[in-house]
Amino acid sequence: MTAVILDGMGGDHAPRTSVEGAVLAARRGVEVLLVGDTVTLQAELARMGDAHPRVRIVHAPDAIPMGEHSAREAVARRGSSIYVGMEVLKRGEGQAFVSLGNTGAVLAVAFVVLGRLPGVERPALALLLPRPGSPVLFLDVGANAEARVSHLLQFARLGTAYMRYVQHVPQPRVGLLNIGEEPSKGSPFTVEVHEALASAHGVDFMGNVEGREIVSGSADVIVTDGFTGNVALKLLEGTITMMFEQFSRAARSSPLSLLGGALLRPRVRRLQHEFDYRRSGGAPLLGVNGIVMVGHGRSDAEAVAGAVVTAAAAAEARMLEELRRAIEREPSLSSNGNAPREADARAERTT
Repeated sequence: MTAVILDGMGGDHAPRTSVEGAVLAARRGVEVLLVGDTVTLQAELARMGDAHPRVRIVHAPDAIPMGEHSAREAVARRGSSIYVGMEVLKRGEGQAFVSLGNTGAVLAVAFVVLGRLPGVERPALALLLPRPGSPVLFLDVGANAEARVSHLLQFARLGTAYMRYVQHVPQPRVGLLNIGEEPSKGSPFTVEVHEALASAHGVDFMGNVEGREIVSGSADVIVTDGFTGNVALKLLEGTITMMFEQFSRAARSSPLSLLGGALLRPRVRRLQHEFDYRRSGGAPLLGVNGIVMVGHGRSDAEAVAGAVVTAAAAAEARMLEELRRAIEREPSLSSNGNAPREADARAERTT
């Protein structure tokens, strides 16, 4: 049975939602190693009245809050639930790690405890965005504020492997987020990335995609740098939330609107279900030497369970082995030894 390690102390509503999500995931057949303060977690299980046999507690005396913390501080707190959970993963006692906690701390500890896959320069935080019909993998959404051309090449290859072997898309199509569809559009950096992707082996590159195509286009994987990806993601989240709020307000504005709203309510609920972030589980941190999922801090129990089940599916699909093979197919994705271009030099300065 696949065992998933869950940070029981991470998230805006931890440990309550973490414990409830762990029990939900256990009911769906996943063994959960719940990491955190034993007394606290046992109290939450007692409150629920459900000590599920597939939920086991791993003691960690410390927890890193959701507020901003430096990478150095996160790595130094070796008793935290994030650090202890990563060590459990590294020892092979579980096959995947999930946290809804401080994203920066998860990135830093994963980098130090697990390390990177051979050949990977920068891991990327990927998010499987809900979309009518089939989801799209969007990366990087926040791990690398600045990136090199070689980084985006690796993001495309990692994203392709994830969609093929975890989401079962036979031939994932890759798009580059840009301000226009033409190859010459964008900054010198994006033009260079376009050229590199167009000639990369094993990547089905469909060209540039504009922002509107994130949730309406035909790309299965969309790559960009972490700064652009994070801004686009938060704009998308805010827009979707605003649209449903405005619809709800309009549906209550008059007796006739109430009637129309009642007629449309089943369809609107289906749309809300389609765009519900909880369906996609956590965001995989692709490129580290382990399966790591980062969930949204405000996730409820259903979202936690979704992240755990997604992590278990990734482990059962042997995602890590497939990512290694994907990287090996393109042995050199880094610069070719020439003087670094300006975009690459900027990225090196932020390393």
